[in-house]
Amino acid sequence: MIIGTAGHIDHGKTTLTRALTGVDTDRLKEEKARGISIELGYAYTPLEDGSILGVIDVPGHEKFIRTMAAGVTGIDAALLVIAADDGIMPQTLEHLSILRLLGVRRGAVALTKADRADDARLRQVEQEIRGLLVGTDFADAAIFRTNASVAGDAGVQALRQHLAQIARTLPAGDERRLFRLGVDRVFTLQGQGTVVTGTALAGRVRIGDVLQLAPSGLQGRVRSIHAQSRSAETGHSGQRLALCLSGVSKEDIARGSWVVAPALSECSERFDATLTLTADCAQPLKPWSPVHVHLGAAHHTANVVLLDGEVLAPGQTARVQLVLDAPVHAVAGDRFVIRNAQATATIGGGMVLDPFGPARKRRSGARLAWLQAMAEFIDTGDSSALLARCPLGLRVSTLARLSQLPAAELSVPADTLRLPLQGGDELLLTGAEADHLQQQILAALAAFHEKAPDDGGPELWRLKRIVSPEMEDRLWSRLIDTLLASGQICQRGRSLHLPDHSVELSAEEQAIAAPLLTALLTGRYDPPWVRDLARDHAIAEAEVRRLLRKLAKSGDISQLVPDLFYHPQPLAELAGLIATLPEVQAASFRDATGLGRKRAIQILEFFDRVGYTRRVGNVHMLRPNAVWAYST
Repeated sequence: MIIGTAGHIDHGKTTLTRALTGVDTDRLKEEKARGISIELGYAYTPLEDGSILGVIDVPGHEKFIRTMAAGVTGIDAALLVIAADDGIMPQTLEHLSILRLLGVRRGAVALTKADRADDARLRQVEQEIRGLLVGTDFADAAIFRTNASVAGDAGVQALRQHLAQIARTLPAGDERRLFRLGVDRVFTLQGQGTVVTGTALAGRVRIGDVLQLAPSGLQGRVRSIHAQSRSAETGHSGQRLALCLSGVSKEDIARGSWVVAPALSECSERFDATLTLTADCAQPLKPWSPVHVHLGAAHHTANVVLLDGEVLAPGQTARVQLVLDAPVHAVAGDRFVIRNAQATATIGGGMVLDPFGPARKRRSGARLAWLQAMAEFIDTGDSSALLARCPLGLRVSTLARLSQLPAAELSVPADTLRLPLQGGDELLLTGAEADHLQQQILAALAAFHEKAPDDGGPELWRLKRIVSPEMEDRLWSRLIDTLLASGQICQRGRSLHLPDHSVELSAEEQAIAAPLLTALLTGRYDPPWVRDLARDHAIAEAEVRRLLRKLAKSGDISQLVPDLFYHPQPLAELAGLIATLPEVQAASFRDATGLGRKRAIQILEFFDRVGYTRRVGNVHMLRPNAVWAYST
């Protein structure tokens, strides 16, 4: 079990820690000279049942609130330290507020320096403490009178036994989750390498594991592990760990960094959360109010975007987005605290709902519904609510990131569709949402036919842009294939249409068009222009243009630029050629086809336009899952 001390400066936290564990946590020369804690101190002691009690001793001075917040993140219980002579002081109140905001629910109270007060004073302070804790999760916390400067003090021994009892009642940590550790200290050991310390908040780590630093993205391999100050082969959630990492230097890491499983390494400059302002907060929060954010051991400045209403008043709770000064690692359910713009007072705290807040449409109905689903997911672990709010599906990698569970441990409803994606990922989609998307496609085709009755119908990727540009390409292909197989839509050439829609040429038009189509096919990659067809077949240029445009609308041919049409067979060959080239640029495509540069560019721009390729700089990249379908 890991406990964290809390309380005002000079109330005896370090002395009490030494009495409980035998370890002096003031290790810095300045700390010993000034007699106050400046940095976090760590002490460990074995309990009677063989388990280890770890104590994180935090500074009590108001200037070190950031350090205090870092120390109590991830603790199992709190030890609120209050001196009998001073009683409740300002940092007593602020530390208690931070504990509550960070979700610490277990703890005890040590009434220190009991030798400096008579019995009446001790009873008075105890009564004040009870009044302070009323209405909090610490309302029933036991209070122990201690005199830690005396060896074998009965109060200290009783406190130790009480902490051991709390340790025996702690629920087991969920080691199925992916590993993450918030770094609160980093140093170099001569001949060993870079060492990071922190509390493991989730998962398990083994020697030899490759972990990733967040937000830097650097990777390091675990060379050795100290768990609760003892050499170990593994470490797990709830333990204080020291990890020796190879492949990274001390300069690459700072307090506030995270060491995580690679699947959790993605960071963001925005996260959506619930935020509660303290009742004694001096003023309400307005849009874009600046604040200081303490999340884990990290400290950032941020601006608050209100998602509910226009003002957040003291004592109220609302959903917000925090826009930070730099990317930060967070997971759903993480607790954080905020301080005012001057960093002189703790004014609130909350819980992360979505660690990847959007920059746009953050107050839309769909977005707020998603955040409500995230709150339910954090409470229950049931992914049904999330999937129901994902009309375009949810990636397995995203669900793993939100749940902190590896893909193999994820639980989804039995009727969920699983669609393999490139890179080994999968897309999860409910059957109801798949049916809804198919109805959207049919409705979009009906609207297209009504607006353009003389058009044979949009081609595959043009229709996707009409229905849902954000949809995964592989999901789109799967939906279209299903609709084609069931006969709910039909395909003619490159055009998709409803079964009852057709654009037919008259018998006379077909007779005139037949030699034109043959000429386009014979021309292959360099077909004749409209003026050439008109001359060669003794047909008026306007009539050739009208017929070819009608054929293009019906999906029998494709128009690349005005007056230049291609037969679908050579277009399919060109599409296949693009798929074989290692890098498609105008020059390489020109050389592969034997065409001129201008014509090569026209063809490539056509494939960009219809969604088969995507231009990035000078390169035309084949879109993921894009297939050029053609049959004679």
